[in-house]
Amino acid sequence: MITSRFANFSKASSLAAAIAALALGSLATGSAFANDSTDNPYSPAYGHSYRHGAVPTREAWEHMKEYADQHATPGGGAAGSKTLIYGGGVDGIGVTSGAQKVYLVVYGSQWGTKGTDANGNWTFSNDSAGAIPYLQRLFKGIGTNGELWSGVMTQYCDGAVSAGATTCPSGASFVPYPPTSGTFAGIIYDNSVASPSNATYVQLGQEAVKAAGLFGNTTAASNRYAQYVILSPPGTHPDGFNTPQGTFCAWHDWNGDLGVPSSYGDIALTNMPYVLDLGASCGQNFVNSGSAGTLDGFSIVNGHEYSETITDQNPPGGWLASSGQENADECSWISSGQGASANVVMATGTFAMQSTWSNDTNRCDLTHPIVTGGGGGGGGPTASFSFTTSALTATFIDGSTCDTATCTHAWTFGDGGTSTATNPSHTYKKPGSFSVTETVTDTNNKSASATKTVQVRKH
Repeated sequence: MITSRFANFSKASSLAAAIAALALGSLATGSAFANDSTDNPYSPAYGHSYRHGAVPTREAWEHMKEYADQHATPGGGAAGSKTLIYGGGVDGIGVTSGAQKVYLVVYGSQWGTKGTDANGNWTFSNDSAGAIPYLQRLFKGIGTNGELWSGVMTQYCDGAVSAGATTCPSGASFVPYPPTSGTFAGIIYDNSVASPSNATYVQLGQEAVKAAGLFGNTTAASNRYAQYVILSPPGTHPDGFNTPQGTFCAWHDWNGDLGVPSSYGDIALTNMPYVLDLGASCGQNFVNSGSAGTLDGFSIVNGHEYSETITDQNPPGGWLASSGQENADECSWISSGQGASANVVMATGTFAMQSTWSNDTNRCDLTHPIVTGGGGGGGGPTASFSFTTSALTATFIDGSTCDTATCTHAWTFGDGGTSTATNPSHTYKKPGSFSVTETVTDTNNKSASATKTVQVRKH
């Protein structure tokens, strides 16, 4: 049985291929270093080029630094540059230049019995640490409470920007600041099968495509700004995680690069193992001590992959350094000084997060002002609506303002139902109070959201 819940809400260019193929070693500097992760024999991407943005275990990262030191280019030079370069897009996709949608895929019957906590987050009997509700809170929180961790990514773009660029022109399509309702778009429990003990990258890609269909995202447009996080259960080894050959905590990619067909357009996915199985090697207590830091690794590692997906959605068509590293790779496991991992406060809680690379400040930043064009500076739509009810049916009247010629509307009705109509009606199956959200997005990919509580009765 499969259960789900919905929440608010050209081929590779020659330059992209060239960037991906570069073998440029460089000198490590402090805690953030640049080296070609696919050429470093200690990198989890070595011999596994599909492991884009792989978070190495802390031990593998130390070995990678040592190797980079020993094989540094004399005098540094261009090979040492951490500046991110636009790859030109793959299938016309470079970054997530619209409202981000994160779908969590709880993969395999080993997770046990599903429940719900006091905040409506799904829980699972074999997740005693509470990683799954923690990740739901994380993605519901990204973009809330004025957090500026997301601001770093708003300087990157696709669309009207040339391959090889290191900055974005004003007419480009920027990564927007996340919707004020958060990035969480839904969760599904696929317990129709047991998760393989050692799922291959192809099986993980197939699960992501399957999930897209189960969520009803069956067109390229519905997946353009979506990413699917494949959550494997404790004790499993997806793509060799927690084995001598899998010295990583997570990685991301898209179905085409994995050789997995999709009739739903391109599907971006993250292989997210149960990183607590590796304890401190994958971030447990990296920021917070004691029980407060038990789940640090989940937000650090999944935040790493989320930030890389929205800036390089179809690798290697987005933003990468000449070394092949992505924005979060360049800032992994920094424990002190500039760019050190730290807590980020969101409306849904406090989460340990790592910094990501910022071209315009030339460093790893944990926070950054929202870039004009990226959703924060000037313009943008406003979201507003009213409603009437008759028995179990609610009728919604859009009152939003649109600052461009057209705007799209995305509604979530609080019971798993959704709509893209401007003025939808929705009939609930039972009486109760439901949180309804309308998200309005303009043609510049700026968005705004409004949420209201709707109460319906049988009569």
